[in-house]
Amino acid sequence: QGSVDCPNLEFEYGDTDGHGAELAELYSYTEEPELSTNRRCFEEDFHTQVQGKRWVELDGGQQKAYVMHLLDGLEVVNRDKRLRVARAILYLAQGVFGDCDNEGDVLHWSRHNSFLLYQLGTFTAFLELLNMEIDNSQACSSALRKPAISLADSMELRVLLSVMYLMVENIRVEQEGDPPEWKTCRETFRMELGFPVHSDEPFALMLFMMVTKFCSGHAPHFPMKKVLLLLWKVLLFTLGGFEALQAMKVRKREELGLPPLPEDSIQVMRSMRAASPPTYSIELMEQQQQKRGHRSRRPLVKQDSLDIYNERDPFKNDEAGVDEEENDDVDSGIEGELDLMERDTIIPAMPAHRQSIERVSFPKGLPWAPKVRQKDIEHFLEASRNKFIGFTLGQDTETLIGLPRPIHESVKTLKQHKYVSISDVQIKNEEELEKCPMSLGEEEVQETPCEILYRAMLYNLPQYMIALLKILLAAVPTSKAKTDSINILADVLPEEMPITVLQSMKLGIDVNRHKEIIVKSISAVLLLLLKHFKLNHIYQFEYVSQHLVFANCIPLILKFFNQNIMSYITAKNSISVLDYPHCTVCDLPELTAESLEAGDNNQFCWRNLFSCINLLRILNKLTKWKHSRTMMLVVFKSAPILKRALKVKQAMMQLYVLKLLKIQTKYLGRQWRKSNMKTMSAIYQKVRHRMNDDWAYGNDIDARPWDFQAEECTLRANIEAFNSRRYDKPQDSEFAPVDNCLQSVLGQRLELPEDFHYSYELWLEREVFSQPIRWEELLHYQ
Repeated sequence: QGSVDCPNLEFEYGDTDGHGAELAELYSYTEEPELSTNRRCFEEDFHTQVQGKRWVELDGGQQKAYVMHLLDGLEVVNRDKRLRVARAILYLAQGVFGDCDNEGDVLHWSRHNSFLLYQLGTFTAFLELLNMEIDNSQACSSALRKPAISLADSMELRVLLSVMYLMVENIRVEQEGDPPEWKTCRETFRMELGFPVHSDEPFALMLFMMVTKFCSGHAPHFPMKKVLLLLWKVLLFTLGGFEALQAMKVRKREELGLPPLPEDSIQVMRSMRAASPPTYSIELMEQQQQKRGHRSRRPLVKQDSLDIYNERDPFKNDEAGVDEEENDDVDSGIEGELDLMERDTIIPAMPAHRQSIERVSFPKGLPWAPKVRQKDIEHFLEASRNKFIGFTLGQDTETLIGLPRPIHESVKTLKQHKYVSISDVQIKNEEELEKCPMSLGEEEVQETPCEILYRAMLYNLPQYMIALLKILLAAVPTSKAKTDSINILADVLPEEMPITVLQSMKLGIDVNRHKEIIVKSISAVLLLLLKHFKLNHIYQFEYVSQHLVFANCIPLILKFFNQNIMSYITAKNSISVLDYPHCTVCDLPELTAESLEAGDNNQFCWRNLFSCINLLRILNKLTKWKHSRTMMLVVFKSAPILKRALKVKQAMMQLYVLKLLKIQTKYLGRQWRKSNMKTMSAIYQKVRHRMNDDWAYGNDIDARPWDFQAEECTLRANIEAFNSRRYDKPQDSEFAPVDNCLQSVLGQRLELPEDFHYSYELWLEREVFSQPIRWEELLHYQ
């Protein structure tokens, strides 16, 4: 269906969806009966301890006393009793909905109780219980023996993870009117999660280990959706969201003495408007009109001739536009094979009034300030010197003697827009440290949560990335069910399978929703890791990127987009009346097949649009300035897939699609560019310009054949050198400093063998007194 009918999507990208929606996604609809079980467990115990009062009527002291009583109950040996107490605590974290009249009250009490539970040490207690459950070999072996795993197999784990998720999410979110002790509490909790106190590793690492254990097949009963949601929120809480990242980037540039950023990329993207995408429906209409003989091809001829003129124009402007933060450079030339529907989609002539409307919709001026790298200036000067003087001066960008005046002006313009990234500085520092390890001494590494996480993840990082991608593959809608794929539905399938049509429909919606939430959380986790590691150190980012590429992340993301993306974004896989907290305080209407089919009235599904943008951003991050990976996009025929994604009229999503198309244009051939002038125009309008990047014509040096393998191997060697220098520190290094001070050497305490004092005099006689002192040698050495 045509994109002309697709309205602009009023979507605001952020770290997360609304607070209520994020809490609702923790529960599957098949878990709904457990809400009343939690309430029953709480009320049975509460009424034995507190007579004639409800939880919301207790004062602070009484509430604390009761929570302490519950925490004592977690110490019992009996597993069933412990589970009942954990359920009672979960009911508190869920907002004691039995005492509430509306959704707002439930969310208020959920936050209040989460802070109370944290202050009394509940999180630490649950961490110990989670460790016990992870190591519970009996549960693992019984799950492995079962032909089909259901909700019942992960009951204890789901309760523990739900409490931890609710505490992390409620404490993480700041709201106006939070008391000062809550703010202190938030910072303490962030430090506790990011900087390990009791163990040697951050909490996120335990969750990563759960993911790998699940994927290896040793623990098929782990509730993966809850683990991934908790992992995402822990990383978001400890490392910081996108706005925090932007502030950290600004601060780091100041510390390195770099000029400020030309603009705030978050604000620029929020102010951008969606462009009209390639209109497949118009093409179909035209074809029908052509059959009736109503239409000529003259407008196409006109466009072609215009294009030929541009190709021949000797003064054509080479300063074409590329990217912003996620942008890309490119290289060698392969003629992309394109689908038939990819041809001639953009150029069909439209009625005059429609053209004028579209012309007006473009903003005045380009949204991004152009950028130039040091390498671009060097390349430009090298070409100019070869042309006008006949020799080059290497990396000298100051000497302009012998070059004509226009070249001077060009160099001045390039230097005005020169952009030095934090990554450039880090790579240069790394080269110097590799060259002069002795004279430069040891590097001072700041102990940030990001650095601690990387150090903890380092040795198993490839397994973590492979595990995340395996789960993502199983959750992608276009994946075919295979016998060897992992089962990600263990925490959504009920013990008894549905017997009526209505139950089957409800379960079908639940399963689809479950997969969407998994895609959402994995895409957010990967993007957060890439962005934070890139800011912390470029080679940490490159290490993660390389392992994602080796694990086939690029074709996996393209496989995800090779579907009807509009259907995915507007999917209605949710039953709003069953969502938490609505289902806890409202009487549920009788569900019918018609009401389930109708779904909600939302224009789009927030989580699916969020996932799509995240995956596009990851793809941009992996391919930016990487010739070999750009060629992967061409080889996997990503252009038609990405162009279909332009049908979604949302500015941010279109921007990242256009970036990915831009880096490929020089390899797709002239015919593709001629047939897709509207896409080319949108790239020019929306994507950042890199001066001297000849993206639209494919004439520059990077478009020639390239040794892709060598590029990845060099990068890998640099990453390994960085990791071994910073993280492999052998004790007896040949570069260990030597102490030359006589006093400190004599003052050192030496561990002597126990029997040394028996033979001390003999040793003194043999080694000291009987040895003549050769004074002339001593003088000679001085």
